[in-house]
Amino acid sequence: MDLKRFTRGPLLWILGIVVLLLLASTFWSGNSNYAQKDTSFVVSQIEKGNVDNAVIVDKDQRIEIKTLTKIGGEDRFYASWVQGQGVELQKQLQAQADAGKLPNGYKVTVPTENFLVGLLVSFLPIVVIVLIFLFIMNQMQGGGSRVMNFGKSRAKLITKDTPKTTFADVAGADEAIEELQEIKEFLQAPAKFQAIGAKIPKGVLLYGPPGTGKTLLARAVAGEAGVPFYSISGSDFVEMFVGVGASRVRDLFEQAKANAPAIIFIDEIDAVGRHRGAGLGGGHDEREQTLNQLLVEMDGFDVKGGVILIAATNRPDILDPALLRPGRFDRQVVIDRPDLEGRKGILRVHGRGKPFAQDVDLDVIARRTPGFTGADLANVINEAALLTARQDQKLISMNTLEESIDRVMAGPERKSRVMSDQEKKIIAYHEGGHALVAHALPNSDPVHKITILSRGRALGYTMTLPMEDKFLATRSEMNDQLAMLLGGRTAEELVFHEPTTGAANDIEKATSIARRMVTEYGMSEHLGARKFGTGNSEVFLGRDMGHERDYSEKIASTIDEEVRRLIESAHDQAWEILVQYRDVLDNLVLELMEKETLSREQVLQIFAPIVVREKRPSYSGYGKRLPSDRPPILTPKEVAGNGNGAALPAGNQTGSGALLRHDHPAPQDEA
Repeated sequence: MDLKRFTRGPLLWILGIVVLLLLASTFWSGNSNYAQKDTSFVVSQIEKGNVDNAVIVDKDQRIEIKTLTKIGGEDRFYASWVQGQGVELQKQLQAQADAGKLPNGYKVTVPTENFLVGLLVSFLPIVVIVLIFLFIMNQMQGGGSRVMNFGKSRAKLITKDTPKTTFADVAGADEAIEELQEIKEFLQAPAKFQAIGAKIPKGVLLYGPPGTGKTLLARAVAGEAGVPFYSISGSDFVEMFVGVGASRVRDLFEQAKANAPAIIFIDEIDAVGRHRGAGLGGGHDEREQTLNQLLVEMDGFDVKGGVILIAATNRPDILDPALLRPGRFDRQVVIDRPDLEGRKGILRVHGRGKPFAQDVDLDVIARRTPGFTGADLANVINEAALLTARQDQKLISMNTLEESIDRVMAGPERKSRVMSDQEKKIIAYHEGGHALVAHALPNSDPVHKITILSRGRALGYTMTLPMEDKFLATRSEMNDQLAMLLGGRTAEELVFHEPTTGAANDIEKATSIARRMVTEYGMSEHLGARKFGTGNSEVFLGRDMGHERDYSEKIASTIDEEVRRLIESAHDQAWEILVQYRDVLDNLVLELMEKETLSREQVLQIFAPIVVREKRPSYSGYGKRLPSDRPPILTPKEVAGNGNGAALPAGNQTGSGALLRHDHPAPQDEA
């Protein structure tokens, strides 16, 4: 019997068995040939001498008679009698028999108890207790057929019959694929590497933001490896019973070693590999025992080769240092958000086999989605397909893809939300303020779209998109971003002479940016290039809770003043721009009130009178202005191109050797 199926609904099984046994008992013990009558009827028939034979069922207090003549077409009847009445009935029947009025006599029967019913009554409590116990054990283990096998691994072995995901199904993570491809080659042809003394890596840690494809890469390794692949989640190790997690780790590695070479994949390893002793109130003994066993299995005293551990997490900062060292996780691969080329590849992968219209250009969609992860892009394609099917269309159009991007970024359009004309006007001026300030500033991203249609939690939004992927932000760009964020509130103050609650999220973002500029990026002229605070606000990281603040109250007050100065300066800049181009703002609002959504081309047409401000260096050095005739520091390629053999000044490279340090950035050219 399949115990998993049996224990899935034990109470239902018990109820069914009881009902079946009772029905069977009733069928066997009953007699459907006799019609039920009142006791008075049966007694009158006995007294009249109209009874051929009779049966007294003593234990059931039941009398059955067969009459000499049919009454209502029936000649077999039964009735019940109360306790003590059976003696009187027996005397009456005996008297009728002595008088010769009971041709076939009577008899008394004492029915025996049905064997199955007796067995049910005797053992049902025991069966119920056992089934409840097994059910509880299954629930505590998360279900499954491994009742009482607490220490057994719950890893799933990927077989050849499993639908395969290969590296061809993964895009936007070329470096990670290259690292994992090497591991695949090592497992398939180890002699190539062993010939030069190379050892197989013991562990590969994939980390990055959620949705970037870490688990997808693991599936691709499983499809490409051609060796046993065990997949398990970090949460599958830790249970309420002490020692279960460590036992499962041992069993998992024993299975993998028995089938070596093999790969073990642990998804969300931070569930079991979190920093030991961290957290409010101390650590977690069971989880720490599991982690200790995992550390020993990966690189302990008795280690056998042939097993590679691949783990994935989006929180590498909370993992235990002993888990991250070489010898356990020899390679740590970053799976970051894809760049433009990566997004193009991801869109092609997810768009494979889907019917696109001729106007669809996935490269344009890739440029429209900076910062999107692989999961976001997959959701964009899927939303577009769903919208196409909902509209009874056969081909996915460009407009549908644009709508799906908006749905992913801001949520579905809320057509049911009804707003007054006054609120629409406020929202239009708010979004118009964002857009106009962003367009007038040289370091802001171009405005791509403005809408006053409600989506998700937003009453309206202004979308700005960079022309290319950026990995660094200058102080000028961040100052312009602050001004753009405050442009909406400033427009409300300028037009309606008071702000509204609609700028709450803008103020939150602006405050966060300004504070990071001062405390993390060293962009304050008064405080200099210093970092203030630990920069870690996660409460569960208990190792940081006891640290004292690394700056004085005076510095804290200065930080607050600097944050306020940055925000007020951005507010003044936005105010100046909006006052200067108030007529353009009014024209933009009129168009928004009429059309509700404006594209980039329409916005550029309205903003034609605006003159974009010149780019100027916003960083003067700590009290000393950079001479305008000082040339910028040259890159190695530029030095080599001069042909004069000039060497780079010592100390101009950072510790990583990847970037050159600019003591003072040179003025930037106008865009």
